[in-house]
Amino acid sequence: MTDTPIRTRTRGRVLEITLDRPKANAIDLATSRIMGQVFADFRDDPTLRVAILTGAGEKFFSAGWDLKAAAAGDAVDGDYGIGGFGGLQELPDMNKVVIAAVNGIACGGGLELALSCDLILAAEHATFALPEIRSGTIADAASIKLPKRIPYHVAMELLLTGRWFDAAEAQRWGLVNRIHPAADLLEKAHELAAELADGPPLVQAAIKEVVREAENMKFQDALSRITGSEFPTVKALYASEDQLEGARAFAEKRDPVWRGK
Repeated sequence: MTDTPIRTRTRGRVLEITLDRPKANAIDLATSRIMGQVFADFRDDPTLRVAILTGAGEKFFSAGWDLKAAAAGDAVDGDYGIGGFGGLQELPDMNKVVIAAVNGIACGGGLELALSCDLILAAEHATFALPEIRSGTIADAASIKLPKRIPYHVAMELLLTGRWFDAAEAQRWGLVNRIHPAADLLEKAHELAAELADGPPLVQAAIKEVVREAENMKFQDALSRITGSEFPTVKALYASEDQLEGARAFAEKRDPVWRGK
């Protein structure tokens, strides 16, 4: 096992985050706390706009919760850190784009971690499963998220049987955005991240907040909050130089220059 379970590197305005805990990139409490701090630092760094999350090696994206650590004393209800399990799914005010580059097996909490990202790219050989039911427990985050992402009956089958499915099936149900050869996956993720990093960060932040907060709101209530600038990110956007720049660039038939303010 590596001394540093999380590796990071920066390419322009993109942060690459690699989970590196051989053999299965499983996540224990300490790793989860580190991941939460990494994602919080990314969230708060104005020089970074997009993150890519992937796993080390070619076999595992992540096997999820580290059962060996649990057997050694890591409590399931222990301190996962600021972002909850995997550092991301409960991180408050995460209004930047995170891309999952699923480089292999994503099962249990590993699949839940991918579900916490905004976009999912998968290697051709990637496989997925929620096998918690076979060990007498519940895939808690997936039970909430999956029926909202893919057809209800498909989600229930995957949750109730724990069966494995491949990248092609994941894409067919809309769970995966794109599939790439394993050798190309990370570079394709960087290409997409670079494209998004060139976009308007204040608009991206507003989209993320609105989508997150409006999930359980009535349509008219959510729309009224948007038009009334009641979401902090929408209020910041409507008062920004970037919104004026977008209008000017359109009128002048040129590419806008986004400054994030």
